[in-house]
Amino acid sequence: MSFSYLSHLHCPKCHKTYPSDKIQQLCECGSPLLANYDLQSLKRKWKPSDLAGRPTSLWRYHELLPVSSPEHIVTLGEGMTPLLPMSRVGSDMGIERLWMKDEGIIPTGSFKARGAAVGVSKAKELGVRELAMPTNGNAGAAWSLYAARAGIRASIVMPVGAPLITRSECAISGANLNLVNGLISDAGKIVGQAVKEHQLFDASTLKEPYRIEGKKTMGLEIAEQMGWELPDVILYPTGGGVGLIGIYKALRELVELGWIQDKLPRLVAVQAEGCAPIVKAWEEGKQESQFWPDSSTAAFGINVPKALGDFLVLEAVYKTNGCAVSITDTELLREQRNVARLEGAFVCPEGAATFSAARKLRENGWIKDGETVVALNTGSGIKYPETVQVEAPILDPQDRMIRL
Repeated sequence: MSFSYLSHLHCPKCHKTYPSDKIQQLCECGSPLLANYDLQSLKRKWKPSDLAGRPTSLWRYHELLPVSSPEHIVTLGEGMTPLLPMSRVGSDMGIERLWMKDEGIIPTGSFKARGAAVGVSKAKELGVRELAMPTNGNAGAAWSLYAARAGIRASIVMPVGAPLITRSECAISGANLNLVNGLISDAGKIVGQAVKEHQLFDASTLKEPYRIEGKKTMGLEIAEQMGWELPDVILYPTGGGVGLIGIYKALRELVELGWIQDKLPRLVAVQAEGCAPIVKAWEEGKQESQFWPDSSTAAFGINVPKALGDFLVLEAVYKTNGCAVSITDTELLREQRNVARLEGAFVCPEGAATFSAARKLRENGWIKDGETVVALNTGSGIKYPETVQVEAPILDPQDRMIRL
């Protein structure tokens, strides 16, 4: 068997194909490119039982990943994060089968490590020496650290309002870090100019084809962890939307391999009310979103006014009979406290938004009795200390502890 069954890249808009053994960015029509695998050949040779005994990392699925030789793999042990029952918060919501896929314990503290691991590994294989990208924080941190491990130079531009911890992760890795007074869209313009002027590899969201391949392993893991019996609903916090696109891609590939049935979970794109372009497009039945002006949310990772792959996010939602939901900052921060109080999990604000959306969808009947629901927590709450305001009494050494 081959280590990878990657065959080529294709454009989902104009259907032009590209070779995968050369550096590729966007299609000439401006669309992101997607990776294709020789699934018919793989289907004859690869079975779920072949996963037994493999390392508990995302590289256990290397046949469905784009790196052709194991010597190019750049890893910090990412993947195979826990799928945890959330019985107490589920009971509070009226969802008896609620699960959390917890990406908070992955290297760099967020699911962005998946995209960085695969994206940087493929960049190394293709001979990339310097990459550049805009970021809301976590992606830049992950790509900086994985690039350092690979011996690739990283140039990162992030908004000054991004979480301070992610800024530190970039800086300590030796990345060329620049801050911008603005949003990720402003950072993107600066990176675009630098890419042109210095011939850098553009690692912006969906401007290279392989970040999505790392993200899709969340879908592969959920399927394996549930014994190849899929949940009814998967909720995902959506900014650039690569994780949702990736999960949908993974599930479709598993259907083609014959590992799962073709009835897919209903996918839910969760956004913040202060930045909800996908929700607005879905409510209006459109195939693409419009730029969201003056966006703002405590869930900084999903503060993306216009996603390059918005049409792919909406396709995943439409094709699975899913939906798009927006949540207020008040709601998501309240849910962050609920999840910590009831389950002992300090989730990131983006992850909290998925739980808040699950509550809302259960209340309006969209999530039905007895359905199995998976909420994605995409990062550790520890990376967002500013979301929690702590007020505690200060005692003198001779004082007694105050009990509630």
